[in-house]
Amino acid sequence: MAAPPNCSPKSLANLTRRAFTAGALLLPATARAAATNRFARAILGQLAALGDGPVLLNSYLVNTGPDGNAFDLTQANAAYVYDNALAGLLLLAAGHKPEAIRIGQALSLAQAHDRTFTDGRLRNGYAAGPMATPAKLPGFWNKKTNQWDEDPYQLGTDTGPLAWAMLLWAALGMEKPANKAGDFLNEQLRAPMGYYGGFYGFDRSQQKLTWQSTEQNLDLAVAFKKLGRTADARHAAAFVHAAYDAPAGLFKTGLTPQGKPDAMVAADAGIWPYLAGLGDAASAANAIKALRHGAGIGFSSASQGIWLEGTGFAVLALKRMKNPLAETFLQTVSANIVPQGYVYATVSPMLSTGLTVGPALQTNTPAQNFNYYRRPSLSATSWAGLAALGADPLS
Repeated sequence: MAAPPNCSPKSLANLTRRAFTAGALLLPATARAAATNRFARAILGQLAALGDGPVLLNSYLVNTGPDGNAFDLTQANAAYVYDNALAGLLLLAAGHKPEAIRIGQALSLAQAHDRTFTDGRLRNGYAAGPMATPAKLPGFWNKKTNQWDEDPYQLGTDTGPLAWAMLLWAALGMEKPANKAGDFLNEQLRAPMGYYGGFYGFDRSQQKLTWQSTEQNLDLAVAFKKLGRTADARHAAAFVHAAYDAPAGLFKTGLTPQGKPDAMVAADAGIWPYLAGLGDAASAANAIKALRHGAGIGFSSASQGIWLEGTGFAVLALKRMKNPLAETFLQTVSANIVPQGYVYATVSPMLSTGLTVGPALQTNTPAQNFNYYRRPSLSATSWAGLAALGADPLS
């Protein structure tokens, strides 16, 4: 699922040869340049502020003042892989390939110059800014313990974000790092059907996550297909197909570590299969109906408000259905933009997802709830831009 803001569960063919099926990349170069929208311009502005060379963008523009909270502290220098790969795909759709290459190169350097691992994985997040070698990881000063701390989700590896990096690399013709990531997935996270969730925790004590996500397997099915890895794509897609609940007309979110179906309805698992061609319009429409809160949708059936990232990709699905609700949802997104041009993550101050950040690392300590906060979001901005262009990164 989409990369979580405070840490976890929640990711194309070479564009010189192919284009998005339904988007701005079908246009001539001059028309693509004219199609650049305010969302892409906002991301270009953030990139320009960081100078030249490989770079990763902050996933959130946080509150650094006295009203900042724990979320602001842990996200101040965090650049999530999913968010940045998605931003790169928007830049490609808007005709800005050189800037997308900067992000793709940064992710490739991070893969090749990890402080611990050499197996082709990416972390879920890196320190925002110009890419260094070895790759710098995000962190924060913990005033309670008077030491520098790191976040176990940011240090970990989820299969979905890695799949989105593979999508960007494939789109840029960077097949070597994409295939290296694919080999890592097969060697360490391949399940009897589909792929497991990933790894969570600190470098020397990471836990294998044995839950399975419909959305993350969908990401992998698309990424492997773009790389021509047909058998791997089918292996991931089989899990997605098996997650379809025919009586409900919806895709299940996935499987718990115990192998039991998760009853929660989630936006990405419900809508992305339609965008990827693995589900029909009815399944996406049912998910939108189940998750709708007025002029937008929540992250999941546990949410009590509007998640603007999901509302953005719902616009893309609704446009394809020729459903007039698309314009209503897009107006909601447009009403939640900061002066820098970024879209907020939420409409309300905080939004629950119904998930936890990851497994508890200490006994008698509950797992941390995974919530979104009203902060300007790179992923929400990127999906808004793709929706405005009608460019589907999963097609």
